[in-house]
Amino acid sequence: MNRIFLCVATVLVVATASYGDAGVRKYSENAILAGTAVRISVGVENADIVGRDNRALQAAVDYVAGLGGGVVEIGAGEYLMRDSLHLHSHVTLRGAGEKTVLKKDASVYSLLAADGDFGEEAITVQNPEGFEVGRGVYVGSKQARGFFAICATLLNQKENYFRLSKPLNADCMMAAEAFAATVFPVISAYDAEDYRIENLTIDGNREHNETMIDGCRGAGIFSYRGDGAVIENCTVRGYNGDGISFQQSNDVQVLNCLAEGNAGKGFHPGSGSQRPIIRGCKSIGNDDDGFFFCWRVRNAIVEDNEFRNNKGFGMSIGHKDSDNLVRKNTVVGNAKGGVYWRNEKDPMAAHRIEFVENTVEDNAEIGLFIDGETNGTVVRNNTIRDSGKGVQKVGVKIGANVGEVVLKDNTIRAPKEVMDERK
Repeated sequence: MNRIFLCVATVLVVATASYGDAGVRKYSENAILAGTAVRISVGVENADIVGRDNRALQAAVDYVAGLGGGVVEIGAGEYLMRDSLHLHSHVTLRGAGEKTVLKKDASVYSLLAADGDFGEEAITVQNPEGFEVGRGVYVGSKQARGFFAICATLLNQKENYFRLSKPLNADCMMAAEAFAATVFPVISAYDAEDYRIENLTIDGNREHNETMIDGCRGAGIFSYRGDGAVIENCTVRGYNGDGISFQQSNDVQVLNCLAEGNAGKGFHPGSGSQRPIIRGCKSIGNDDDGFFFCWRVRNAIVEDNEFRNNKGFGMSIGHKDSDNLVRKNTVVGNAKGGVYWRNEKDPMAAHRIEFVENTVEDNAEIGLFIDGETNGTVVRNNTIRDSGKGVQKVGVKIGANVGEVVLKDNTIRAPKEVMDERK
């Protein structure tokens, strides 16, 4: 580890000596304008920074970010992640595809030994074994989950008392079984913009991570208020949570990515994320929905994707998820059904969804279930069929309170092609 920080410190000294404090910033701006932004390599050998865990990767990311942005190239090898790799604005993280594996370490869990109070930047655990300074941690309770839980880094320790890098976002009470577990997103970006993640594989090490983290606070790759991101050619497998989740993050593109065998959802845009593009991706064999429109996702383009053999719905659309285009996707063999418009009242329903040129086949019971008080739905030029397995028994079901639906030029093959419950 000394070698890692020595390398970074040396480069920083050279840069500062040559340009001064203001000069480093000026250098980075000029480099970006000239198209010669800084590049640094990380690898298990023969790299600018040599290491095999998140510390080496974080040192490279922090160094590049400090110069205003650039590229971190991660060589082939397996890197053990004891905390998230925390991304910053204007940084490109680039691996060697399936040869670059970021593997989540085995987790430990403990109930808290004292209440964690809202705003407190510390926890006291019953059993400190395995909780170490520098490790990532997830803190919540039966009541404090979702956005009320937090992911943070352990900063220092006195016996079973640990300082945190972030304040608690709710009261985490012992009476509600408050806990801490060393689970976290393998890659995370908070309050960042214009960053890229390319050609990486995430191994969630699910069999050694017993605590599930939901998509509001974590995923194999996770963004919170991270705008203008591009996630391309990445794989997330076996994570005890969602594959890729981004919350309150605008103009995110997820391209040619695979989410497979995760305990949560495959892809999870949510919490007011505007104008996302999800294209050319596959969500296969996850324990929940293949694709989940969370709340207030609008003006999305979801096209040329495959949602197959997930244990939830192939796709779920719901709370204020209006004005989205879903086109040319394949939705096959999902255990709860093909595509579900969730049961929401008019002000919160998913209006003006354009569902065109998709193939929806052999999903449990229903191909498309348009429910709630949804209006302005267009279902056009789709193939909605049961291949003869007798699984997808209804092509399109329209709930009793649904408003206008346009069904046009679809090929529907099922024992019951259209079930319209509207009076």
